[in-house]
Amino acid sequence: MAALADEKKSQQEEARHVTIDVGDGAAIPSKKDAGLFTAWRVAFFGAIATIVYLAVSKPDPYLDIIKFVPDGILVTFEVTVLSILLALVIGLFTGLGRISKNPLINGIASLYVEVIRGIPLLVQLFYIYFALGRIVQMPPLPSAVFAMGICYGAYMGEIFRAGIQSIPMGQTEAARSLGMSNSQSMYHVILPQAFKTILPPVGNEFVALLKDSSLVSILAVADLLRRGREFAAESFTYFETYTIVALVYLIITLFLSKLISIMEERIGAE
Repeated sequence: MAALADEKKSQQEEARHVTIDVGDGAAIPSKKDAGLFTAWRVAFFGAIATIVYLAVSKPDPYLDIIKFVPDGILVTFEVTVLSILLALVIGLFTGLGRISKNPLINGIASLYVEVIRGIPLLVQLFYIYFALGRIVQMPPLPSAVFAMGICYGAYMGEIFRAGIQSIPMGQTEAARSLGMSNSQSMYHVILPQAFKTILPPVGNEFVALLKDSSLVSILAVADLLRRGREFAAESFTYFETYTIVALVYLIITLFLSKLISIMEERIGAE
């Protein structure tokens, strides 16, 4: 009876320490999850086949739409890449601030995370472009990149914080025993190991940011969604246009999610 009680207590302890990590990015396909892996293949190749079928069977308007939106895809990637680079820089400093023993630095970083994560991205885009535009005028594209970088920087900050804190304290102690300062041990020992840990969640945030980049169309940024809206407004083919736009977003998202899956497998094999 005592053994059963101890086993039950151990299971309860493990249950209390289980964390459910569900992000707002794409579902990452894995061969271990046969259902999700199969669903990824069906969705990815099905979306490609659907676009090809529509373009061949009814070139007017589907083929015309496909010819109209490629420059919007390039702008979407431009916004996404620039925003994620800015978010990584902000996230690194925020993550270091969140683990800082300096109350002022820690407080500022924590306040930034709480405030930014509590305001919807769409509101932040409006605020930076329209409200702050009364003080500092910025073109639509830089405004979009700045707003998305600021927003996702808060999420990246928490990823960096978790990644740094996942490294055992013994690593820091070993670095200090070799005569390194706190900053040197962080730069040469802790961060290189933390980067390996945070790469998968950073990739997930990259996919989530790409999907959220559709919001920048409200700032007159000629991204994929904006170009689709322009074509639909001119031709009144709203159903056909948004069908193509949705399929293109789906293909890009699924493709990136597969790359992240491959990256996770390689990291896990090392």
